[in-house]
Amino acid sequence: MAEGEQKLADVQGRFMQVVSDGRKASDVDWQSCRLLLSNKRLLILTNEGKQTIPLGKVTSIKSRGDVNEAIAQVSSYLSVQIGSDVYLVAPQDQEPFEEKLYGAILDQRVVYVKHPAVEGGVVQDTGWEKARLKLGDGTVDLAIASGQFVEVDRGDVGTVEVSEQTVNDSQRRVAEIEHLVEDTVVQTHVTGPGRVVAILAGLLGQENDPDADISKAEHEVLMALYSGVSPFKIPDFVGMDVDEIEEIYDELLEEGLLQEVRTRREVSLKPRGRNIASEVIENQ
Repeated sequence: MAEGEQKLADVQGRFMQVVSDGRKASDVDWQSCRLLLSNKRLLILTNEGKQTIPLGKVTSIKSRGDVNEAIAQVSSYLSVQIGSDVYLVAPQDQEPFEEKLYGAILDQRVVYVKHPAVEGGVVQDTGWEKARLKLGDGTVDLAIASGQFVEVDRGDVGTVEVSEQTVNDSQRRVAEIEHLVEDTVVQTHVTGPGRVVAILAGLLGQENDPDADISKAEHEVLMALYSGVSPFKIPDFVGMDVDEIEEIYDELLEEGLLQEVRTRREVSLKPRGRNIASEVIENQ
């Protein structure tokens, strides 16, 4: 290890390089390897040699499931992009390795934050402030220079979008993060180096994909809940009987779009449920 370099993880796993110099590789297959992660780089070690991925040049990380026959041999893996190359890595015990990889790139990064940028659907007159970013246990924490502390619970994140905004007289890439503060939906905007914004948005957004295979009736129930209709009044509001609504609640709970508040069948929207309802309303 070089001076100032600290080992974070050393695990067995598998890897494949699926894109090289911008070209998709053909006839690729998983290779066994040792994955050595430090605060500066990821080393992929095999009997044939090693591949070095400097963390300072990583532009994208995605947690993925199998997408084609060759990759399907591994149920989950990480897609890591550096420039025009893309590597898939599947470490043993992926979750702690993934957290350490994100932490190595994002922890202690200085960013600029606007919080809240939007609160309860209303745009706020909030300025940009310098902040320090840190990953907590299931959270993204932002310590703002003015003394404010923002804790974004990753389980309560709704939509995450990346936009271009004018920040301090220059065009910057901004992550617009919708999340809950107590019972209020707010947006926190974060900007900084482009790759840091992209990786942060990927971390927060990958577990809350709004796409879901749900029926028209389920859409109606989601939109009614999103509009503030009491769960007990949903049958009358959407014109369905109580048994039908109970079945829909069961299906949406199973999909992870609702959470049960009380055993009397009171429910509230979870982040993915809010995403779907919001997108449907916007597209009408």
